[in-house]
Amino acid sequence: MARNLTMRALAKWHIWLGWLVGVPIVIWVASGLFMTLRPIEEVRGDHLRREMPAEALVLEGSTIAAAEANLKEMRVVMQQGRAVAILTALGGEVRRVDFATGASLPALDAAAARTLVAETIVGGDNVTAVTLFEADRTPFDFRRPLAVWQVTLADGTCVYVGRDTGTIEAVRTRWWRAFDIAWGLHIMDLSEREDTSHPLLILFAALSLTGALIGCVLMFRRRRARPAMPPAA
Repeated sequence: MARNLTMRALAKWHIWLGWLVGVPIVIWVASGLFMTLRPIEEVRGDHLRREMPAEALVLEGSTIAAAEANLKEMRVVMQQGRAVAILTALGGEVRRVDFATGASLPALDAAAARTLVAETIVGGDNVTAVTLFEADRTPFDFRRPLAVWQVTLADGTCVYVGRDTGTIEAVRTRWWRAFDIAWGLHIMDLSEREDTSHPLLILFAALSLTGALIGCVLMFRRRRARPAMPPAA
């Protein structure tokens, strides 16, 4: 008898919880399905951009202009109390120069990368390893074609320092990596974790939405109480 009362109470709680979370689940699944219908590049409007030939950056009157050719991009940052220009060539090569004089600055070595991390990252003085990765073989959690020093800290955090930029390009904590796996599972893309619009994801989102809608409809169904069982003779 007590077991039947417990099961009935659980069934009532299940129904009320269904009413409570049913609508948010439908909204979540419906919005998720909607977001999978178009590739993220199309959502951002990248497909509307016409392909234009690469054009070199012109810096008239600059000391850098005389020494640089085929320059695609320049950004200026402060490093060690001086203005430094980080230059990206049309071919993708990156290097840095003194902004005032245009003099080339050396690429960072392991010791310089370690020092930068110690100065700018909490716990950055507790380093367990420093490893150089070339632009064509960077770790999966960095995913950018840029030569970097991977500075591994004692707590598992990996700090990526650009060898040719002299700046911290990314910080990857253990939580970030777990989040990255969860994101890959969420969009069903564990290989690249970037494709938010593919047939498998759209199919399962559509099935989930259908199931959620059916569940909401079934909450309106009235159930007839089962007749009480006669007492045993």
